[in-house]
Amino acid sequence: MFFKKASRSGAPEFLVAGLGNPERKYTLTRHNSGFLCVDELAEKHGFKINKLKFKAVIADTKIGTHRVIVMKPQTYMNNSGEAVAEAARFYKIPPEKIIIIFDDISLDVGKLRIKRKGTDGGHNGIKSIIAHLGSNEFPRIKLGVGHKPENFDELADWVLSDFRKDEAKPLKEAIDNACEALEIMLDGDIDEAMNRFNS
Repeated sequence: MFFKKASRSGAPEFLVAGLGNPERKYTLTRHNSGFLCVDELAEKHGFKINKLKFKAVIADTKIGTHRVIVMKPQTYMNNSGEAVAEAARFYKIPPEKIIIIFDDISLDVGKLRIKRKGTDGGHNGIKSIIAHLGSNEFPRIKLGVGHKPENFDELADWVLSDFRKDEAKPLKEAIDNACEALEIMLDGDIDEAMNRFNS
């Protein structure tokens, strides 16, 4: 398959970061929902996230009419802000044009929630990004990973557990919806994305 090369004219307009942990053993864990989503985005738009830069693997690509840096921080979840802030400073991308995709334990698998800005909500990756950017004014797409069951003592054990087979279909639907929502957000219509996809 031949992919059309993205135009590199002009500076990147957006930074899109999917959050997760880099080791293979974490690939299909709930905490890696952000990685799974940007991998699907890359598949859908025909680009590869494989250039090492800013403590992350990145792609410099076009999505629709927008030049976008898509990244998967390699710092481990709790230090995601190091990679995001480094790239944002380098490309001079303001917080309102940084879109973060990550897991949310308050939503069932298959559900999405899009927000224009907000607190960290107890999510260590978002906490790190807010600390390093010095701002919480960045849009985010939250992917539901389910509430912690009673048989899990520690929240960390739950978010680092793999998705079950019966969760594969709703997860795929949520990721597809997140990719569609992202395209709407890049076109500047966060309200439309929220109205269509928020659970």
